[in-house]
Amino acid sequence: MNMLNVLLAAPAQGGGSALPQMLIFGGMIVVMYFFMIRPQTKKAKMQKQFTENLKEGDKIVNIAGIHGKIKKFNDDGKTLVMEVAPGTTLTIERSTISMEYSAALNAPAANVKA
Repeated sequence: MNMLNVLLAAPAQGGGSALPQMLIFGGMIVVMYFFMIRPQTKKAKMQKQFTENLKEGDKIVNIAGIHGKIKKFNDDGKTLVMEVAPGTTLTIERSTISMEYSAALNAPAANVKA
């Protein structure tokens, strides 16, 4: 007797409902949404709001770690001029500004613990 006949002759096991498997799969999707997708979209929304609320004179840090002050916003709306030293400017994308470091840099001095 070959393997195929043995497999076909074996009695079907289980015969139960697929509902528990579907519930587990659906639960995994819900968990992934609340622990991975939702926080990521929330953080992206906060980053976008942060970059839109920047104004000239704000101290910023970009994702490369370069510190500077916003000198002016360019007309395209996507780039700005950052002054890194007196008379030295860089043109950078708005999306490269680090929200965490820039917010910490602009925090009031009273909140900083010694």
